[in-house]
Amino acid sequence: MRTAYGEGGRTVRRTIGDRLGDAVIAAILLALVIVSAYPFLYVLLASFSDGNQLLAHSGLLLRSYGFHLDAYETVFRNSAIWKGYLNTITVVAGSLLLNMLVTSMTAYVLSRRRVYWNKAFIFLIVFTMFFNGGLVPFYLVVKGIGLIDSLAALIVPFAVNTFNLIIMRTAFASVPESLEESATIDGANHFTVFWRIILPLSLPVLAVITLYYAVEKWNAWFYASLFLRDRELFPLQLILREILISNSTDSMLGGASVDQAVLVSESLKYATIIVATVPILCLYPFVQKYFVKGVMVGALKG
Repeated sequence: MRTAYGEGGRTVRRTIGDRLGDAVIAAILLALVIVSAYPFLYVLLASFSDGNQLLAHSGLLLRSYGFHLDAYETVFRNSAIWKGYLNTITVVAGSLLLNMLVTSMTAYVLSRRRVYWNKAFIFLIVFTMFFNGGLVPFYLVVKGIGLIDSLAALIVPFAVNTFNLIIMRTAFASVPESLEESATIDGANHFTVFWRIILPLSLPVLAVITLYYAVEKWNAWFYASLFLRDRELFPLQLILREILISNSTDSMLGGASVDQAVLVSESLKYATIIVATVPILCLYPFVQKYFVKGVMVGALKG
């Protein structure tokens, strides 16, 4: 039997059953990693493959067939992709600024224990998670305030996500009240307490909520399809949807010959997915260290 050292230097003997259990858990986790990573690997390999060979292939894809970069060249030459990128970045940047400002300030007010009607406000906010007016009234409101066919229609009506607000409010409430009292005695007002104490002590949850909002806005296409008519305003995900669902790659191929079109069109879909996905994946390494801590703080305390 193997021995291991537990707390206090005590010797813990590991039985065959313990090692077998560890092996089973490791195998399950490895299987989950493979199942999770393979779809992305498939899309990546397909994006570098020849369209004809890709269509002829069936089963697992473990290598690229007829390696070439024609699909990526076509994607990067297409002005609609770059315009979609610009629109998406504009929506994400504008939304993050508005979302984090409104969510954090609202969460701060709701986390204070001496705010009048605090519980009533929280009830009304949580109520919106379960009951709302529906899609048609929402569309009429957006239309009524003149936001149709503008990028503001994807930003202003979505200033606060109730779930994110509750997480942030719970995290703010976990900050010791004595810190606020000490700052108040020294002459700090609410803005100073919020900016100099609450926010610096809540960086993990702020990073997590920022990631939630960024991913949500980057992947959004449904409301863009409702509120936008001008193709110049289409975000990247709406263009990607047209390519994948409507199978409309003709506009991206331009004046390509029939043979070249067949060669590129299938792999073009996968190349577009990679181009649309990679930027948001680059955010994860920067917030990974905050992720678990931020979620746990927002979920368990308060």
